[in-house]
Amino acid sequence: MSLRVAIFDDNRNIRESIEMLLSTTGDIEVVGSFHDVIFCIEDIKSSRPDIVLMDIEMPGKTGIDAVKEIKKEFPHVLVMMQTVFEDDERVFDSICAGASGYILKNHINTKLIDSISELQYGGSPMSPSIARKVLSKLQQIPQAIKPEQAPDYHLTPREKEVLSCIVNGLAYKMIASQLNISYETVRSHVKKIYEKLHVASLTEAVAKAINQRIV
Repeated sequence: MSLRVAIFDDNRNIRESIEMLLSTTGDIEVVGSFHDVIFCIEDIKSSRPDIVLMDIEMPGKTGIDAVKEIKKEFPHVLVMMQTVFEDDERVFDSICAGASGYILKNHINTKLIDSISELQYGGSPMSPSIARKVLSKLQQIPQAIKPEQAPDYHLTPREKEVLSCIVNGLAYKMIASQLNISYETVRSHVKKIYEKLHVASLTEAVAKAINQRIV
């Protein structure tokens, strides 16, 4: 079954380039290509994507606003932001809004397919610097649950180790090195963690881990 992808970008050339690139794979189907996000909810309803590629800079309404709306109505849909500058504060804001990762526009030709695959298997394409910003933001949230009140999500000891590494801002390759396991094994653990915690992004996983003192 093909992975369904929708594209939101006001630049027609970029949309067409992405469509052409994704058409070279046999397991990704572009189900929608949109030049603005004014009617993003209706667009998502009609195209039914698994993953959305969202430009941060959009006319009329920003990609960040669109992410908030999409995640509220369709929490299962994964959103990856497209941006020009990695350390742009809007990247951080979009992750906090519910995006599962981002890709630099000048890396689309070389990294887009791998980034989509990473999302599909439970990962979050994100640099450690942005992950640390998100972590710092989340750590400012008051602790609402005492350890003895934390729900049991039935994480295995290894899954808790991986989650702890994520909370500490480690990238997948760093987690693999620290725990002496393969990169693919890390991705498999992260997918299971997402399923057990009922979350759809790295940000949600870290927020729940911190607020409920899971690790």
